[in-house]
Amino acid sequence: MAEITAKMVKDLRAKTGAGMMDCKKALVEANGDEEKAVEVLRKKGLANADKKGDRNAAEGVVHIQLSDDYRTATISEINCETDFVAKNADFQTFVTETTQHIQKIGVADVDALLNSEFKGAKFEEELKTVIAKIGENIVIRRFATIKTDENGILNGYVHMGGKVGVVVGAACDNPQTAQAVKDVLRDIAMHAAAMAPRYLDPQSIPAEDIEKEVEIAKAQLLKEGKPENIIEKIIPGKIKKFEADNCLTKQAFVKDDKKTVEEVLNEAAKAAGGKATLVEYIRYEMGEGLTKNGCTLAAEVEAALK
Repeated sequence: MAEITAKMVKDLRAKTGAGMMDCKKALVEANGDEEKAVEVLRKKGLANADKKGDRNAAEGVVHIQLSDDYRTATISEINCETDFVAKNADFQTFVTETTQHIQKIGVADVDALLNSEFKGAKFEEELKTVIAKIGENIVIRRFATIKTDENGILNGYVHMGGKVGVVVGAACDNPQTAQAVKDVLRDIAMHAAAMAPRYLDPQSIPAEDIEKEVEIAKAQLLKEGKPENIIEKIIPGKIKKFEADNCLTKQAFVKDDKKTVEEVLNEAAKAAGGKATLVEYIRYEMGEGLTKNGCTLAAEVEAALK
């Protein structure tokens, strides 16, 4: 039996993040072989992680990875159980590395990500190892990658340490214009983070959403006693107002509310001697649509004991 020294335990802990006693037991089981001990801890980590898989994960962060040329952008939302862990350095490193990995290999969905190779093993194994290390359930909730050609440009903004993330993109007439509007796109992403437009532009509004707004407007106007022939003349103005409130391109720009977002981009492109059009918009708000269970520590312990 190989002698297990304090340094061996310390080195294994630094490498894996596992507890001191777990590291010592793994080294004993592996007869002092560090690589085998890592595998022992991995297996233990997988078992521990599986027990956490049904726990509610409604906290977390939104992260954005931009390529050096600003022509590829990946946005992700990765969830954990508590805001405390969302701020944890290990969790944030995992989020960053995962988003970079998504962009590098070009996976399109979570299943493909889980089955991809990451650090010499399946990504799913790494995920479960991180779950065991951190002690909370972690969920890769969603992600998207956008790419443009040489005449396009992307930029993004993350607000409040990952509570909201936005990626926007413009199609331009040439690469020079694209570079000229890059910083304006970041301002537009900041605007979208604050104002939360539902759509990119009027053309991207689903027909059923327009129909619903028309029905609502008609019901309101009938309630006000407006005659049918007048209502038909008022409806277009109501829809235009709906577009101005809910479309990124038509919203009043937060830094200069005398101009729309579309006008701000057009001015920046014109100043560079070119043209630009907003063509991409993704906004993730951390936890939107999720229900927090509000479970107390005492209740969680009680549930675990049952």
